[in-house]
Amino acid sequence: MATKVYVVYYSMYGHVAKLAEEIKKGAASVEGVEVTLWQVPETLSEDVLGKMGAPPKSDVPIITPSELTEADGVLFGFPTRFGMMAAQFKAFMDATGGLWRTQALAGKPAGIFYSTGSQGGGQETTPLTAITQLVHHGMIFVPIGYTFGAGMFEMEKVKGGSPYGSGTYAGDGSRQPSKLELEQAFHQGKYFAGITKKFKATA
Repeated sequence: MATKVYVVYYSMYGHVAKLAEEIKKGAASVEGVEVTLWQVPETLSEDVLGKMGAPPKSDVPIITPSELTEADGVLFGFPTRFGMMAAQFKAFMDATGGLWRTQALAGKPAGIFYSTGSQGGGQETTPLTAITQLVHHGMIFVPIGYTFGAGMFEMEKVKGGSPYGSGTYAGDGSRQPSKLELEQAFHQGKYFAGITKKFKATA
């Protein structure tokens, strides 16, 4: 039976969505792994989103909390708001209380990826504060560490991400994920899928 990896994200301007797509490609490159992209529900009205200049949402399906139980491993992605996950994603996690009560997600591998507006905008605080959500569910956090190799030590170019997970910088919104950031996202997907597959085989 295939190992199921879910990539669940919220993306307002598309930066996190691009990382999610690369993560999916990386995870799908592992034999025997089935990957599904999901979005969490939007909490803002179309009117407010229009005033913020947010583009239309993609056709990636919206996930419900109960569907998380179907995955063998989950990668969560979101933009940063003041050094923490965006409210839309927090609202989704707040809706998982029933799963927490039964510990339905306990023992499942989980990873994190993210986008921030600036270099001091939360590339480490965002995943660090998000880990609390995983801990209460009993999920097993899988960071990428320094497994991305030389790409983790890039100093000549701006590059998002950290040992916690892949990331990008959105700046004023016009900057898009770089080639190196997308490569790191692909690596995270592949690395996470490999670990999830091994974990399932020994569970």
